[in-house]
Amino acid sequence: MAKTTDPADGRAEDRRGSGSVQSVDRAVSVLESLARLGEAGVTELADELGVHKSTAFRILGVLENRGLVEQEKERGKYFLGAGVLRLAGAAAIRLDISQEGQPVCRALADETGETANIAVLDGDAAVNIMQARGSAAVTAHNWLGRRTPLHATASGKVLLAHLPRERREALLGRPLPRFTDGTLTTAAAVREQLAAAHEDGSACTVEEFETGLNAVAAPVRSYDGTVVGAIGVSGPAYRMAQERLPELAKAAVQAAAALSRRMGYAG
Repeated sequence: MAKTTDPADGRAEDRRGSGSVQSVDRAVSVLESLARLGEAGVTELADELGVHKSTAFRILGVLENRGLVEQEKERGKYFLGAGVLRLAGAAAIRLDISQEGQPVCRALADETGETANIAVLDGDAAVNIMQARGSAAVTAHNWLGRRTPLHATASGKVLLAHLPRERREALLGRPLPRFTDGTLTTAAAVREQLAAAHEDGSACTVEEFETGLNAVAAPVRSYDGTVVGAIGVSGPAYRMAQERLPELAKAAVQAAAALSRRMGYAG
């Protein structure tokens, strides 16, 4: 017998979905109000939203648990929390890399003739936010916006190497998928390459993510020395042969230093 759907179930689901969207909208409105007012109490925020005081209190409780708002206990006033600063800082770093990285990425592509990329960490992967093609990269892949594995790409290895130890080990404790015959799939093998990346200031991959594709990358640092991205070049193995990788790695390191200076790093 064919399964039928009760229209009432659909309407109930729509109402739940609508309620969730409304809750998100109200939470954002609270953040916007606090950004405008500086600080405010529950009653004032409830009036701003046009909701009951208990509703405003529940929204503030959720935001407080996530560190997005904080409360001055003596006066009961709420203000934006450190969580907002963390989110804003992450967004600012991406914007800075995008703005400052364009001429450096272009120059690296021109110097090497290969495809230059800038990548940043995105959860458990690297995501490419900028790309420039050199004169030899006529049929280069389009990596923009593509999430790539940390253990099998040069940029990914750079980002993984500079993560806090606990987070790095957590990622290495997961299964490491194989993409080609050259992919490193054991934590011990990857750790060895990460140690080399620290020592050499760059990382490379030799047909580890795609057969016939090699790459090198180096870390980009923010003003405080934190690694916030990686810049490098990739190209076909017949053109980026292993004996050429040290030369390309040197170019990537120089490009990373130039971009780091533009990001405010003085080291």
